[in-house]
Amino acid sequence: MKILFIYPETPSTFWSFRNALKFISKKSSEPPLGLITVAAMLPEKWEKKLIDMNVSSLTDSTIRWADYVFLTGMNIHLDSFQKVVNRCHDLGVKVVAGGPMITTEHENFSHVDIRVLGEVESIITDIVRDLENGTPQSIYKADSFPDISKSPVPLFELLDKKKYANVSIQYSRGCPFNCEFCSISVLNGHKPRTKSTQQLLTELDTLYQNGWRNAVFIVDDNFIGNKRKLKKDILPALKKWSQDRKYPFLYYTEVSINLADDDELIKLMVEAGFDHTFIGIETPHEDSLAECGKAQNQKRDMVEAVQKLMRCGLMVSGGFIVGFDNDPPDIFDRQIAFIQKSGIVPAMVGLLNAPSGTRLHQRLKAENRLLTTMSGDNMDGSINFIPKMNYDKLQSGYKRMIRTIYSPKVYYHRVKTFLREYRVPQVKMSRLTWRDIKALLRSMWILGLIEKGKRYYWRIVLYSLFRHPKKFPLAILYSIYGYHFRKVAETV
Repeated sequence: MKILFIYPETPSTFWSFRNALKFISKKSSEPPLGLITVAAMLPEKWEKKLIDMNVSSLTDSTIRWADYVFLTGMNIHLDSFQKVVNRCHDLGVKVVAGGPMITTEHENFSHVDIRVLGEVESIITDIVRDLENGTPQSIYKADSFPDISKSPVPLFELLDKKKYANVSIQYSRGCPFNCEFCSISVLNGHKPRTKSTQQLLTELDTLYQNGWRNAVFIVDDNFIGNKRKLKKDILPALKKWSQDRKYPFLYYTEVSINLADDDELIKLMVEAGFDHTFIGIETPHEDSLAECGKAQNQKRDMVEAVQKLMRCGLMVSGGFIVGFDNDPPDIFDRQIAFIQKSGIVPAMVGLLNAPSGTRLHQRLKAENRLLTTMSGDNMDGSINFIPKMNYDKLQSGYKRMIRTIYSPKVYYHRVKTFLREYRVPQVKMSRLTWRDIKALLRSMWILGLIEKGKRYYWRIVLYSLFRHPKKFPLAILYSIYGYHFRKVAETV
C-alpha cells in the first residue's frame, strides 16, 4: 500500500509567522504532527510520503503514486483542503480525511471519500484492515477518547526538518476547563490524558539522535491539565534529561493562567527547559469572562500573574477576544491598556467566533444568531454570528485596536516593558548560532533601514544593549515578530 500524507497550505496569519520566517530562511514554523503520528500507526511495510504544502509543492505525479491520500486540516485550511480533494478526485486517487475540521463539520465534506471522526488510535486497526481488503467505509467514528499512552513515536523521518523553525510533540490531550467558545473539550474531552514519562523521553531521544537542536513546541492545549503528574514524574525526568544533554532543546507550550498560582510547577518547568508559554487571557472585563465560563481568569490580577511568570523566566504570549455579548463600548481601549501594561508582546487579538460543536455554537443557534462557519483565521476580522454590539462599531474598534498595538511606537514600547519585567533564568545554556547572526543582520537591514518605524527599532536595540544586554537576542526576536504582526494587521 502506498500512502501519501498531505498537509494543506496555511495562509499568512498570526500563527503562521510567515513574514518572520524569512529572517531565518525557514519555510514553516512547525510540521504537521498529526499526520506523522498517524503515519507511525500504519503498517511498517506500507510505503509513505509526506507533502507539507507549506514547505514543498504538490505535483500530480506524486498524487498518482499513491493508493490513498491521507489529508487533514483545520478551518484555516479550508480553501487549500478543498483544492487538494478536487485534484485527487480528478486524478482518480481516493482521499482519507480526518482532523478537527472533518470531525466537527463532516456533513459539509460528503465529497471526501473516507472521513475519520475523532482521535484515530482506537479505530486505526479497522481502517487498515478495510483499506487492505479494498472495502473502506465512508465514515469511521471513534466512540471514545483513546489511551494515548499507547500512541507511537511520530515518524519524524518523514519531515524535511531543515525547513522548519520548530518541531512539535504532544504530551497530553484534553483540558479540565470548559470555556464556552472552545472546541477542545468537544475534540479531546475534559479529562486530560497523558503519555508516560518514558514515551515523552523516547520522542525527545529520537529528535536528539536525529540531530535536532532547536525549539520544541509541546502542542498540548493545556500542558498543566494534570499538575500532579507533571510535578511528580514528568518535569523531574525532563529536567534530568535536559541537564544530561546540556539543554539541547528549549520548550514552549500552552497553559492556563493558574500556572501563576503554583510556584513549584513554574520552577520545575523553567528548570526543565521551558522558556515560553501561550495563555488565553481573552479579556480584562469580568462580565465577559463570566459569560464565556473562563472561571480560571476571574477575580485575579492577570497583569501581575503574567509578569510573575516573566520574572520567573517564562516569556508569555497571549490570546485576546473582543465581541462578547457583555463587552462594553470602551472594551477596545481597555484591551489596549491591558496589553500594554502587561508587556505581552505577541498579543493575538481576534473577534469572537463560534466553532462547531461548542457550547457557544449551540447557544447562538438556539438564539438564531449564527451566520456561517468560522474562517479559522484568528485575525482576519470575520465573525460567524450576529453580535450584540453594533457590527460596524465592533469592526472599526477591532481594526483600531489591532493597528494600535502593532504600530511601531506602541509595539516597541511594549517590548521595553517586557525587557524590564523578564528575568533571564540561570538554568539554560544560550548558544549563538549562525541562524541567530543571520536574523540579526537581516533585521538590521530590513527593520533598521527599510521599514517604517526604523527609529524605534534602533532605540530598542540600543536600550537592550546598554540596559539589558542578556536580553538583546529577545529584543531582536520580538522586533522580527513585530514586522510579521504589522504585515498581518495591514490586511485586517
